[in-house]
Amino acid sequence: MKHIRKLYEQLGVDKYYKDYGHQYQNPHSQQIEELIIKNKDRLDYNTVLDFCAGGGEISWVLQELGYSNFTGSDPYTHQLYKKNLQQKCHQWSFDDVIKGKLEGKYSCIICSFAMHLCDEQKLYPLVIQLFQHSKSLVILSPHKRPKLEHINGIDLDFVDYAFTEKGKKVFLKHYIYNF
Repeated sequence: MKHIRKLYEQLGVDKYYKDYGHQYQNPHSQQIEELIIKNKDRLDYNTVLDFCAGGGEISWVLQELGYSNFTGSDPYTHQLYKKNLQQKCHQWSFDDVIKGKLEGKYSCIICSFAMHLCDEQKLYPLVIQLFQHSKSLVILSPHKRPKLEHINGIDLDFVDYAFTEKGKKVFLKHYIYNF
């Protein structure tokens, strides 16, 4: 299978997940696991929304750490999440969250490998809505985007990273809301 980024460019994100969502595997699962475990004393994993959950990589690590109060959401891979974790998965998309459809309060919302795909015009309303449900937002990304620290009232608390086999960084950025 081609690299995900090339397929995103070729097919577009929506078509990519319609065609390949049932078999999606995050190529950086090892780095995700390393970062979630390494930061377990810095982040509150008591009630987590695994937003843009993919196949449930974040939830699986949380489960391995002994946490059980987590829920997933992914408009494309919700069936894969259910299959992998035998647990319900919401289907909230970026647009659903912007429209106020997100439910619940969470000690932490973790979004892995998706927030950089959000249209720039939608990023602010999306993030503000997420912060209505948690004061703690973690973004895992293969690069430094998005840069939420440029949004008034949002502070970058800390950044961590793990290296891929090729020596590239996978970032974990923790943001807090100060309003």
